[in-house]
Amino acid sequence: MSLQDLQTQLLALSPAEKTQAIQLLIESLSDTWTGIEKTLGVCGGDARITNTRIPVWVLVRAKQLGNTDAQILTNYPTITATDLSNAWRYAEAHLGEIEQAIAENEAA
Repeated sequence: MSLQDLQTQLLALSPAEKTQAIQLLIESLSDTWTGIEKTLGVCGGDARITNTRIPVWVLVRAKQLGNTDAQILTNYPTITATDLSNAWRYAEAHLGEIEQAIAENEAA
């Protein structure tokens, strides 16, 4: 995709979608993700929902196994729909990292 193609698509977004796109770009540039944190020594240093011990890769794997967002929220009552949304955005931007964490933890 060229920058010109992207520009056309960005200009077609609604104001709310443009805001989300800007937030995603800022987060990816700064590597700080709203609601997601990494702490050495907590959950193996994997990305996790802020103030929990629930790694993003666990949520992604649950979804891969066929769980809906509603089921995931029921199974993890300490997280919110916003937390899940943050996790999905993080996972999209860091797909290789998430896939590696899943593979490492399934091999163990």
